[in-house]
Amino acid sequence: MDEQELKNKEREAADDKLITDAFHHLLDTYLHTRHRKKVDIITKAFNFARQAHKGVRRLSGEPYIMHPIAVAQIACEEMGLGSTSICAALLHDVVEDTDYTVEDLQNIFGPKIAMIVDGLTKISGGIFGDHASAQAENFKKLLLTMSDDIRVILIKICDRLHNMRTLASQAPNKQYKIAGETLYIYAPLANRLGLNKIKTELEDLSFRYEHPEDYADITNKLNFTKEQRDKLFDDFTAPIRKKLDQMGISYHIKARIKSPYSIWCKMQNKHVTFDEVFDILAVRIVFHPDNRNDEINECFRIYVALNQIYKSHPDRLRDWVNHPKANGYQALHVTMMSNQGQWIEVQIRSERMDEIAEQGFAAHWKYKEGDFKEDEDELNKWLGTIKEILDDPQPDAMDFLDSIKMNLFASEIFVFTPKGEVKTMPADCTVLDFAFQIHTFLGSHCIGAKVNHKLVPMSHKLKSGDQVEVLTSNSQHVKPEWIGFVATAKAKGKIQAMLRRENRESQKKGEDILNNWLKANDIESSIPILDKLCEYHNFPKHDDFFQALGEGTIELDDKDLDVLQGKANKEKSGGGWRKFVPFLGKGKKDKGNDVTVQPSKSLLVVGKGFNKKLPCIIRENTIGMYIFPSCCHPIPGDDILGFIDKKNHVEIHKRSCRVASKLKTSYGPRILDAKWEMHKQLFFDATIEVHGIDRKGMLHDVSEVISQKMDINICRVNFTANQGIFEGQIEVRVHDRAEVKVIIDALKKIDDMKEVQQII
Repeated sequence: MDEQELKNKEREAADDKLITDAFHHLLDTYLHTRHRKKVDIITKAFNFARQAHKGVRRLSGEPYIMHPIAVAQIACEEMGLGSTSICAALLHDVVEDTDYTVEDLQNIFGPKIAMIVDGLTKISGGIFGDHASAQAENFKKLLLTMSDDIRVILIKICDRLHNMRTLASQAPNKQYKIAGETLYIYAPLANRLGLNKIKTELEDLSFRYEHPEDYADITNKLNFTKEQRDKLFDDFTAPIRKKLDQMGISYHIKARIKSPYSIWCKMQNKHVTFDEVFDILAVRIVFHPDNRNDEINECFRIYVALNQIYKSHPDRLRDWVNHPKANGYQALHVTMMSNQGQWIEVQIRSERMDEIAEQGFAAHWKYKEGDFKEDEDELNKWLGTIKEILDDPQPDAMDFLDSIKMNLFASEIFVFTPKGEVKTMPADCTVLDFAFQIHTFLGSHCIGAKVNHKLVPMSHKLKSGDQVEVLTSNSQHVKPEWIGFVATAKAKGKIQAMLRRENRESQKKGEDILNNWLKANDIESSIPILDKLCEYHNFPKHDDFFQALGEGTIELDDKDLDVLQGKANKEKSGGGWRKFVPFLGKGKKDKGNDVTVQPSKSLLVVGKGFNKKLPCIIRENTIGMYIFPSCCHPIPGDDILGFIDKKNHVEIHKRSCRVASKLKTSYGPRILDAKWEMHKQLFFDATIEVHGIDRKGMLHDVSEVISQKMDINICRVNFTANQGIFEGQIEVRVHDRAEVKVIIDALKKIDDMKEVQQII
C-alpha cells in the first residue's frame, strides 16, 4: 500500500468517525425531547442521505452529509421539532443534488416527508431569464408549500442558519448575496414565526459578513463594557430578587444584551455613538406559575411589586400578555428608572411565554397537550394573507418579494370596528389598509372614514385603540396614487391587481400603435427593438411603455427611428459624484479583474471571461469605469459591492443601501465584491448636519475648525436659528470617510454643539 492510499484510508476513517459522532449527538438530543421516539425512521433517513451524498464535499472540505445532520440538529435542538422534520432535514438536499426524485422519497418515507422535501428543493435557474435569479420563484414555491405545512419554512430557516454559520468558506460576492437574502427575507420570516433567538443570530451573522469592521468594533466594545453592565445588572436586580423572594414566587432573572446588529442599526438610524446607546441592557424576569390560569395575574402582580421599588416610564408599558403579537409572543414590558439614573427595560414572562418567545410556533406544539390548546388563529391569519398574495401572481419578481417583505417586519397595533370588534393591523397602516382588510369592496370604494367619530381622509394613519368606521361611495374607483400611502401587502396587492385590469385595455391599444408604426417603417417587431425603445423613453417595463403609448402620453417619431437605426445614442449619466472625477486612466490594468481602461467615458463591460469571484478594485485611474447611482452616495471608506446591470455595466452601492439589499435578494448572481484603493487624490462631496445652542460666534467657530485647523474646503453652509436653538448643514469636499469622521469628532468638541451627524 502506497503512502497516498494510506492517507486516503486515514481520511476516510476520520470522516466516518466525524459523521457517526454527529449523528449520535443528534439522536441523543432527540431522545431527550418529549416527542415520540421514532428512532428507526430517523436512522433510515440518515443512512439513505449518507449513501446519496457519498464522496461529495462542501467548500469547507468536510463531507457533505455533515450539512444535513447540522440542519437536523438545529431543527431538533433549537426549534424542538419532531421525527418528521428531522427526517426531512436529513433528506432536504437529496432531490436537488442527486439522481433521486420526490417520487422515490414518497415510496420510501411516505407522502408527508416527500412533500416537505419537495417544498425545500430549490428551483433550477432560468425562470426569469438572465436578468434575475430564481430566488423569488423559489421563495414563492416555499411559501405555497408552507401554507400546507408550516414545517417547510421552519426547516428552511434551519438550513439558512447553518449556511450562515459556515459562510466563511464562500467567495465574498456569494457572501454578500447570501447575507443580503438572509437580512431581507429569512430574518424577518424567523421574526414573524417567533423564532427570536434564531432571528437575532441570522441578523448578526449577516452583519458580520457585510460590515466586518463595524461588527468587530461593536463586539469589542461589548466585551470591554461587560464588567460595568454586570455591576449595573446586579445593583438593579438585588432589590427585585429580595421582593420576589418575599412574595414566594418561583423565578429566575437573566440579562438580555442587545445584539451587535440591533446596536449598529440604532447607531445608524439615530446617528449616535456606541456610548450613547442606553438600552444595551434589559432585564428579563421568567417565573414559574403554580397554575397556568394565573399566568396573566402573576405578570401584573410582579409589575405592581416592581413599581414599589422603581419608578416606571408612563409611556413605555407594553401589554403583550393580554394582546399577544401575531407570532405568538407574550410578555409584559415596562421601562424603569434605576438608582444610577438609567432607564432599563424589564420583561416579565412565564416559562411557557419565554419558550414561545425563543422558539415561536415550534414551541406551541409542545403545549398542545392537556386542557390548553394554543390559539393558532394568528398563525392561520398570517398564512391566509400569504395565500392571498400568492393567489394574485405578481408579474415581477421584485414586486412579489416586496409585498411579502411588507408583511413580515410589521409591528402591530389594535384597531376597533364600529361594533367593537378588535382587528390586529400593522403599525403605520392607513384607513385604506383597514378598509381592504375588512373587504375588497370596502377598500376599492373607500372615500374616507370616521376615526373616533371624527372625519379623516383615507390616507390617515391609524393608532392603537382607534375606532374606525369606513365611508364608501359607488362612484369611487381605485387610483394609482393609492399605492403610495398603503402600508399592507394585502391592500397594495389588491390595488395593483385592479389597476392591472384597468391598464390592460390601454396596453393593448399601445401595442397596436407600436406594431402599426413598426410596420409603416419596415421594421420587424422583436424584444431587442422593444428594449431599445423602453430604454430611450425611460420605462423599466414593456407594459409601462405600451400603456404610455395607449394613453397618448408619448408618441413615436423620427427620433425613435434614429435610436433603432443606431444614429442616436442616449448617453448614460454616471450620476452621483462621477462629475468630480478630473481624469480617467488610459490603457492601465486592474489587478482585481484583468480589464483594460479605455479612454475617457468608457464604462466597464462585463464579458464572458470576467471572473466574478475577484473583487473590482476602485482606484483613481479606474473609477470612471463604474457607475455610481445617487441612491446611496458611496465614498472611499464605505463598505461597498458591485452589481452587474442589464447593460453589463457595474454599479457601485453601499452594502447597507436599500436598493442594494433588494438587488442582493433578487439578482444574487450579479453581485460582485468591490474594494477601494484610493490615494487621497480625488475629492468627494459629503454633507454634515449640526444642531446646538445658538450663540454669537458659533458659525465662526465651525468654519475655523473645518477650514483653518483641518484645511478642508467648505462648498456650502446653511444655518438657521430659532428661539436659542440652531441647526445647519455643511457641505464639504473630502478624500474619504475617515476625513468625515475626523471633522465630526472635531465639531463635537465645540462649545454648545449638541448633535453632529453625516447625512449624505
